[in-house]
Amino acid sequence: MKDKYHYLLSLKLLEFEIRELTTYSKQHCDCFELLKERLDYLCQFMINDDNLQRWSQWGEHAEIAEYAEKVREASIQALCDMEKYQAKYTCEHHSDISDYLDILARAVNKEMEKHHIDSSSKVLFIGSGAFPTSALTIARETRAQVVCLDIDPEAIEWAQQVAAASGLGNCISFTNKTAQELSYTGEATHIIIASLVKNKLEVLEELRQHMNPQAKIVVRYGNGLKSIFNYPLEADVADKWAQRKIDDEQHLYDTLVLERL
Repeated sequence: MKDKYHYLLSLKLLEFEIRELTTYSKQHCDCFELLKERLDYLCQFMINDDNLQRWSQWGEHAEIAEYAEKVREASIQALCDMEKYQAKYTCEHHSDISDYLDILARAVNKEMEKHHIDSSSKVLFIGSGAFPTSALTIARETRAQVVCLDIDPEAIEWAQQVAAASGLGNCISFTNKTAQELSYTGEATHIIIASLVKNKLEVLEELRQHMNPQAKIVVRYGNGLKSIFNYPLEADVADKWAQRKIDDEQHLYDTLVLERL
C-alpha cells in the first residue's frame, strides 16, 4: 500500500509542477526551458519499467486514475503553449529548423515506410498543432502533398509561419475546418490522427462517411500509463475497421492503422 501512495504522490507532483511551470512560462519565457525539462521527464516517467509495473498494479484505482487524467490535461496544455512559443521563437529569430527536422526524420521515415507514404501520397494530418514537426518532416522527406487540420486558429497561424520559414510552404497547407468540410478528405490516401486529438471515435465516425474508401487511417494514441501524455483509444473499433496495431513500450505513443471494411 505504501508503494501505491508513493506512486500517487509522483503523479500529484508532476501535475503541480507542470501547471506551475506553464503559468510561469506565460509570465517569463525563460521558464519554457524548465517546462521542457519537466515534459521530457514526464516522457521518461511513462515508459519507465518500474512505473509501468506500478501502473499495472494500481492504474485502475480511483485516485491514481484521477491524477493520471489531471497530469494529461496539464501536460497537453503545456505542450500546446510550448509549441506556440517554439513557433514564435523560430519565426521571430529566423531560426533554421532543418537540424531539428533531421533529428525527427529517422523516426518519421520508419513510420512512412510502414504506412507506404511517398511522393504520390496525399496526407491529411488531424491535430497538427502550432509546431507540426511530423507533418513538416513528411512533407520534406517525401514531397507528398500534406494538409494539416487543427481546431485552434492560433495554432494554424503559427504553423503556417513555421512552414514558410522552413521552405515547405508550397507542399503543406493548414486549415481549421473539420474533416467533413474538406473535399480533400475524400482524396487523401493517408489520414493521421494525432495523439492529442481527444474525440478520436467521433473523428473516426466522421471520416468513415467522407474518406477515400482505399485510404489508410493512422491513429496515434496512448492507453494505460501512456495516457498521461496522450488521449487514449479504449473502445474496440474492430467491428467497423480492419486494423493493425503497432505497439512499442519505449515509444511515446502507440499506433493503430485502420482501413474501411
